[in-house]
Amino acid sequence: MRFSVQHLSFFVIQVESRDGQAVKSYKHYQTLDEQEYIDSEISKFLDGEFTRTAKRKVEKNPNSEQPPTKIGRFIVEPGHDLDSNPNFNLFLRLRTTDNKEDYKNACDDLLRSYLDTSAVRGGALIIVQSVLATHLDDPFIFVFKCDFEQKIARISDEKSLVSQVEMAINAKNMKSIQYPYMPEEGIVEDWELKIHQSSHARYFEDFLKFVTYEQSIPEIVNEHVMEFVQTYVENKWPDSSHEERHQEERELELWAASDKRNLQEKWEPEQVVEAATRIIEIKPEIEIKFKLGETFIKGFLADYGDKIHLTKLRDGYAVIIEGDAFTFDKSYSPVELLQPESFRSVSERLLQSPNVADDDLEEE
Repeated sequence: MRFSVQHLSFFVIQVESRDGQAVKSYKHYQTLDEQEYIDSEISKFLDGEFTRTAKRKVEKNPNSEQPPTKIGRFIVEPGHDLDSNPNFNLFLRLRTTDNKEDYKNACDDLLRSYLDTSAVRGGALIIVQSVLATHLDDPFIFVFKCDFEQKIARISDEKSLVSQVEMAINAKNMKSIQYPYMPEEGIVEDWELKIHQSSHARYFEDFLKFVTYEQSIPEIVNEHVMEFVQTYVENKWPDSSHEERHQEERELELWAASDKRNLQEKWEPEQVVEAATRIIEIKPEIEIKFKLGETFIKGFLADYGDKIHLTKLRDGYAVIIEGDAFTFDKSYSPVELLQPESFRSVSERLLQSPNVADDDLEEE
């Protein structure tokens, strides 16, 4: 996958604090055409970044709530075309411009729009129009943002040792926008773009006000679980004025809002399996993670009730995990030399413990 740069505009953004307010400004350094780019130092700096950005893996429904790479889709009102979206029009103008001056002016408009956002930091903004060598009629726009690096120095001489480098940038932590999104080489999605940024920041999401993003898998799962919970409450207490229902709803609301949650002991195993089955239809690889005491357990939700079992034991809980083989990491442990007891032997020993509750024995 080889990209050929048609135009590139290089800007430097400065953010200063005055009277407690952030004052933002920018300066246009150069706009280059294809040959000027080839002969420039910036071509060495960006070498490989276009292919790396285009090939960077991304999912429409990411596995984490704040992934660094996302696919965005332009928002339009029902009955309206794509050109009714202001963000799309910015990129369309950049894609279709074929001379340096018009391209520089189009980049100016994008940069001014970007400066209106709250997350702007000082650095270099590089806006590139390029084409795939195999698809010359379908330009791409790459927007690269490099924040200024702090405490960067170069070795100077034996007396002063180092000298401070001002306005240093690094391609390693570069944020990017690619439009249009290319799921496969040569296949483009005009309605979609790809952004890459620090997972905790919203550099480009605030800038792209008319772009939406699909829900992450955790968000989808949370939404489905809350739907199941609401159905459970409504079925158990059809009368919405019932005091027990209100109490249950308050408890579940507190449970849902907590970062760390305990086992609620409300549903039967069959109800959990039914809800889990419907959730894994969305994505079979959805994980389940929890801690029992100080032990962290991670597996697939699909394995609950089949290979992962939760049970009560004495005044606490136990987890039973089934599998074909154990795998240990590089550090040695005497446990690796174990000849395992039978499950029956272990369960009988646990049940015969003097601390086992009577309920556990009766259930057995």
